[in-house]
Amino acid sequence: MPTYEYVCKQCGESFDVHQSFSDKPLKRHDACGGELQKVFHSRGIVFRGSGFYATDGKGSGETSKETKKERQKETAKPPAKSGSGSPAKTAAKSADS
Repeated sequence: MPTYEYVCKQCGESFDVHQSFSDKPLKRHDACGGELQKVFHSRGIVFRGSGFYATDGKGSGETSKETKKERQKETAKPPAKSGSGSPAKTAAKSADS
């Protein structure tokens, strides 16, 4: 059964009550007869299951390290040199001629 917190608007007393979902909320404080107000609290978000973090799954650390090494190798290579320039430039030169 869920626990609900109530606070009395008249005397300020705060207390917890175990109630079923189908039970009606309390209206009056037994001690002083003041009006009760249900207190709502924010809850933290809990992500359960896979797919939320980069470290999920087996061997994901190895894969990311290998990918980083491959990227470093690709960026370390100098660009390929061609004798006549890029194909677009060659096509433009032949169209102008």
